[in-house]
Amino acid sequence: MPVLTTQVKTKKSVHKEDCESQQHDRNTIAKVQLQSVTKTYTNGTHALLNANLEVKKGEFLFITGPSGSGKSTLLKLLYGQELATQGEVIVDECNVADLRGDRLSLLRRRIGIVFQDYKLITQRTVAENVTFVLQAQGYTRKEIQRRLEPTLKLVGLLSKADCFPDQLSGGEQQRVSIARAIVGTPPLLLADEPTGNLDPDNSWQVIQILQKLNSFGATVIVTTHDEQLVRRCNHPVVQVRNGQLSRK
Repeated sequence: MPVLTTQVKTKKSVHKEDCESQQHDRNTIAKVQLQSVTKTYTNGTHALLNANLEVKKGEFLFITGPSGSGKSTLLKLLYGQELATQGEVIVDECNVADLRGDRLSLLRRRIGIVFQDYKLITQRTVAENVTFVLQAQGYTRKEIQRRLEPTLKLVGLLSKADCFPDQLSGGEQQRVSIARAIVGTPPLLLADEPTGNLDPDNSWQVIQILQKLNSFGATVIVTTHDEQLVRRCNHPVVQVRNGQLSRK
């Protein structure tokens, strides 16, 4: 179960070299940690306030809360789009604030990200959207093809490989987004309101895919304001409200 701590017992910093020398059993290591994290924007708004969170490897966690409560900010802190104003954000034993350039890019390769608005390239086919990141990372054509078919099968879109995004339903576009996020087999998957634009049937289909990925060993963190969907699943839930994290 994810652990919400009320007090951080140690303030020991996680140094850059920790990302390169991980000698002990990774199964016992938290995949994600927030240690006394505050995120304050220039207008004085606190997106997070002294937040502490621990998510172990292989867990599935829902993060809930109303719009504007800080859910998306929390995920952005995990992949380095935003930096904490105070405290430490640790992902895969790396202090995200220590990472720049190539080092941050290497961490992001280990994180799959699914967005609410899909962010597909309209001029590219489903297959091209899914493999675009692998091409940018220098994968060989043979390796890209080896990964593509099973990934599209997993999300139920193998028959749509040559379609363009505007030929797909909203649910299918979101499944393309998931395929793109997982084709590189990242150990951590972050999904920001992945069902926000979908009807209940498509929403449940997306969650089932995420649960299947979790059963394969991926750590999955999903933000949502869909309380019915959360109740339908048997996963831990952390609520964000007024910048505070609390277990429901």
